[in-house]
Amino acid sequence: MEAYFQIRNTKIHIAFFLLMLPLIGFSQYTEVINSNRPGLSVSAYALGKGVIQMEMGMSYEQREHLDLSRESTLMGGDLSLRYGLLLETLELNYEGSYVSQDITYTGLGINETRTDFSRNRLGLKYLIYDPFKNPERTKPNLYSWRANNKFQLKDLVPAISVYAGASFVLGDNPFYPEDPIVSPRAMIATQSSVTSRLVLITNIIYDKIGTDFPEMEYLVSLSHALKNPKWSVFVENQGIKSDRYADILLRGGIAHLFSKNFQTDINFGASFKSTPSRIFGTLGFSYRVDLHQDTIKAIDDQKAGQNGGGPIRKNAMKKKDDETLPGISKKKMRKLQKKAKRNKQF
Repeated sequence: MEAYFQIRNTKIHIAFFLLMLPLIGFSQYTEVINSNRPGLSVSAYALGKGVIQMEMGMSYEQREHLDLSRESTLMGGDLSLRYGLLLETLELNYEGSYVSQDITYTGLGINETRTDFSRNRLGLKYLIYDPFKNPERTKPNLYSWRANNKFQLKDLVPAISVYAGASFVLGDNPFYPEDPIVSPRAMIATQSSVTSRLVLITNIIYDKIGTDFPEMEYLVSLSHALKNPKWSVFVENQGIKSDRYADILLRGGIAHLFSKNFQTDINFGASFKSTPSRIFGTLGFSYRVDLHQDTIKAIDDQKAGQNGGGPIRKNAMKKKDDETLPGISKKKMRKLQKKAKRNKQF
């Protein structure tokens, strides 16, 4: 019977926690660092107000263009600075990649070096829809572990955010000699929790808007947490289309969480085409300075039904005679009750 009372007490504690939920406002903030690395896809969720985060990587790449008889080696660094700005759903983001490319024209025996920013942009991301704000979706089933963990079609309904920013070309950039200094950039990012361990992220991007070489891009990423939740793996597909360059890239990698504010990662990838063929790898880390503070929201200030509430019925916490507990069948429950009655007789 000791196990019986432990389960019953656990049930009461869970119910008490659910009653306390209306005191805390919805937040994008997570207790563990939420990094866009190791891939290039961008999460739909913001960091949370007051969180400062740095995501950095060192990359190496080899390219070979058979038609142009050209080989090149690239080494560089990637940097993303993210800040939860003003609202829980708003994020300011800077992304930069500084690259040194050594090019060899094999047919001519000529070498060339290009060094500059291959990526330099600033923008704002805002979450416009979060399916987990639906109180009916976030309400757990206290009687069934399977009901809370099995796949459901509603899990594919994604969170959606929009991004607006600009790409910058400063000085005589050899990678983009014909681009203007500033060109607009827009993106739609979605994120679905397919299962408790599997997350699907998609990005649709329109970059260098209004230039001679506008660029359309998509990213589809799947991340899976292993049995040890400090480890996760991912695979990502990237497509790029413009008059200057088009490609389809595939990358995969692994990330390890050392602490709630520090993550390391490594990934490798390649292209599907030979004009040029590309093989690359990146080693990186993510670190955050957590200055977030939860915003307390009084029950009186909340909208009706926001947390799946309603009047609490009399004796709502009282167990019915035919009610089973989590993990215990009705047959097992009847045996426990008979055993308890026999013990009382002695």
